[in-house]
Amino acid sequence: MYREFSRIGRDLFIQGLNSSHSGNMSVRLGDRLVITRRGSMLGSLEEKDLVETGIEKNDSHITLASTEIGVHRAIYRNTPALAIVHAHPVYATALSLVDDEIIPIDSEGQYMLHRIPVIGLEHTVGSEEAARILPEYLREYKIVMIRGHGSFATGQLIEEAYQWTSSLENICRIIYLTRTLKGEIKEDKNKKYNQW
Repeated sequence: MYREFSRIGRDLFIQGLNSSHSGNMSVRLGDRLVITRRGSMLGSLEEKDLVETGIEKNDSHITLASTEIGVHRAIYRNTPALAIVHAHPVYATALSLVDDEIIPIDSEGQYMLHRIPVIGLEHTVGSEEAARILPEYLREYKIVMIRGHGSFATGQLIEEAYQWTSSLENICRIIYLTRTLKGEIKEDKNKKYNQW
């Protein structure tokens, strides 16, 4: 398990989806979860950076767990997710400050993620508000954005949650670049975006 956390954490950092000490990841193991340590460097995780604790109950390890532990627990209690990646993708975060939802305009983005909700919260980091609201969205969507904060993606594997995170940021880069070009988007009426 450590190798998978290490591999995904490094990729998240290299792709610029998290800064040096931001973001967190977890996997569900029955009534327990393994989550990255508070303040850990996802780009260079060590085994001591993984904290196992209960989904329902605290134990002695809880003080080391990420500040987002309550949000991860709520998602596991209320969705079928077995893995979560929380990241701070730059382009997606920027777009979340100006848009109420992110709609892909490229064919791969439309195929992978049809719509990404942007949720405005009064309190963002590890809040009870986030723990209450995010599971509702993550039952329907693979990934959501908290306005001005970051993304939460779920999957059956941590790699799957990472895939949605990476796809979201790629979608947002394309939207940003297209907007800066200030041109009209050309549509090819013969192209079928939903057929691969």
